[in-house]
Order: sequence, then C-alpha cells, then structure tokens
Amino acid sequence: MEEAIIKLLEVSIWSGIAAVGFGILFNIPRKTILVVFFLGFAAGLIKFLLIDFKVNIVLSSLIAASFIGIISSPLAHKVHHPPVVFSIPPIIPMIPGYYAYETMLSIMNFTFMEKGNPERVVLIDAIFFNGFTMLFILISITIGVSLPLLLSRKETVKKNIGK
Repeated sequence: MEEAIIKLLEVSIWSGIAAVGFGILFNIPRKTILVVFFLGFAAGLIKFLLIDFKVNIVLSSLIAASFIGIISSPLAHKVHHPPVVFSIPPIIPMIPGYYAYETMLSIMNFTFMEKGNPERVVLIDAIFFNGFTMLFILISITIGVSLPLLLSRKETVKKNIGK
C-alpha cells in the first residue's frame, strides 16, 4: 500500500515536471511556473489514481483534463494571464505516446510480415486496439480541456457585459 502511494506521488511529480518543461518550451511567464507544476502534478495524480482504482484510461484522462479545464480559467483571472498558459502545458504529458508507438510498431510489423502468416491477425488486433485507444484518449483530452474553458469564457463575457 505504502509503495503504491509513493509510486503514485512519483509519477505525479514527473507529470508536474513535464508540464513545467513544456511550459518553458512554450515560453510561459516565470511567475506561472509553480502553478503549472501543481496543475501538472494534480492532473497526473487524478489520472493515475483513477487508473489504480481500475477506471478506464480514457475516462481517467477525461476527468483529469476536465479538472485542468475547470481550474485554469479561475486561475487565469486570479494571476492575470490567459487560460491557455495554465491549461496546455499540464495536458501535454497526458498525450498517449505509448499507444501511438505500439500502433506504429504493429503497423510496421504487419507491413513487413509474409502474407500467409497467422500472426497478422494478432497484429491487426493490436493496430485497432492501440489506435482506437489513442484516438479516444486524445478526444477525451480535447473535450476535457476545451469544454470547461469555452463554457467559462461565455460566463465571463456575460459578467463583463453586466458591469
């Protein structure tokens, strides 16, 4: 139990570090680096905690991305920076590189395999499983981040018009 908690915290810290790395790559303001780290940490913690509780990776990614989308708009108003500064860097480490890699590897193996080989069916299964898993994770990340930002943006505009 204790080992699982330490592993979960380690993965979350690496998610935060990766978020900061992408934030620096995209030239975010220096005073937002700590906030981006904590958002990346929280997104990693939510995603991997849900995965530990046997929640599907697509749903886990959707919930973690939604958390980022919901939190980044109020943070942006508080710190006076665009919400994109807080929403994009923590999301990038959630992109499913493993599934993309496995899909491409299966496609390459399938392409260079002899036509009569019965293992081609296994490779087709791997191509579709990994490819669709990657696609659905990317869709869930997109919906999870963009929908709360779009909804809160409309609400913010209504508040500003009323003033």
